[in-house]
Amino acid sequence: MGTATALSLARRRVRVTLFDAAPRACDGASRWNEGKIHLGYLYAGDASLETARRLLDGGLAFKGLVERLIGRSIDEATSPCDDVYVVHRRSIVDAGAAEAYYHAVSALVRENPAAATYLAPAQDARAVRLSPADLEAIADPAQVVAGFRVPERSVSTRWIADRLVEALAAEPCIEPRFATPVRGLQRRGSGADAPLDVVTAAGTDGPFDAVVNALWEGRLAVDATMGVPPPVTWSHRFRRALFVRTTRVVDVPNVVIATGPYGDVKNYTGRDLYVSWYPAGLAAEGSAVVPPAVTPLDPADEARLADDVLASLGAILPGVASLRSAIASIEINGGWVYAAGRGALDDPRSTLHRRDRAGILREGSYLSVDTGKYSIAPWLAERIARELS
Repeated sequence: MGTATALSLARRRVRVTLFDAAPRACDGASRWNEGKIHLGYLYAGDASLETARRLLDGGLAFKGLVERLIGRSIDEATSPCDDVYVVHRRSIVDAGAAEAYYHAVSALVRENPAAATYLAPAQDARAVRLSPADLEAIADPAQVVAGFRVPERSVSTRWIADRLVEALAAEPCIEPRFATPVRGLQRRGSGADAPLDVVTAAGTDGPFDAVVNALWEGRLAVDATMGVPPPVTWSHRFRRALFVRTTRVVDVPNVVIATGPYGDVKNYTGRDLYVSWYPAGLAAEGSAVVPPAVTPLDPADEARLADDVLASLGAILPGVASLRSAIASIEINGGWVYAAGRGALDDPRSTLHRRDRAGILREGSYLSVDTGKYSIAPWLAERIARELS
């Protein structure tokens, strides 16, 4: 979110100082996730369709906006085939309700004038129910009750992150301040439009005409220094996944297990895959303003986690089980997930099944952004850049 905002402003000849606690940009959750560019299909737990409506415009705009930021096509980093959503027998949304929801989301996509601009043209979006034979070829029929092919795609977030880092380094209007955590902000004056100083461990920087708080897991703490109250509910979760490289091309489909016992596999190039089983990869969670510390894994812990993810997901998806003989390397990494909600994903009452409250809060020279999902960050960045330039 911060890198896209900085680049979007710099392209309008606005001078930007970019603070980042990490030693380089895009080094947290935006590098280490599955890269689903949401059209709304994942959120069958929100039958109101408000989450789908919130995510749709940003998802459709993602390709064009990122390509402008990095100056090249992202086709080589995009999964080549549509996703398959399989409904687990313990899903909080039954197969009939899921099918109705997927058809409703497809209608929203088809009605959107930007549908043709998606990662793969989606103006004819449909959710197609798999035949029993096709479903059995993908998933264990004892564990899943239905499957649907939907026109969602994903991007390799590591590839995108590397390209954004390159674009950042080449942009003369951006001054990066890496390894510099932000502790808070101070106004130089009483008015909402007064310039702002940024407080870090090294001291105070400023004044700045405007400050955009694009933090992910640290946003609420900085909000508090500006008198911005937190939402009614919120939570932080740290999850890890496997980033797999194979010795040969593997024909493993892109599958999402929904909705409740989440897991997924993304096959970007035939040899580079993302594999996640949420119950195994969840490393920490909490609802404090500042999330808890996460203990790094030692090699033995990493090996156990890899075995757990591959075994758990492979018991449902035979394609994942078949990966073991083709694995050249596994990198385990992850990042924080922030949500203006709380609860367990297998609880239908959980407010985590909604992402419709994401967006931009502005109070004069201060802007705070709840990104919501990776997929809408470039779209929100473009809106901020238009406001501030």
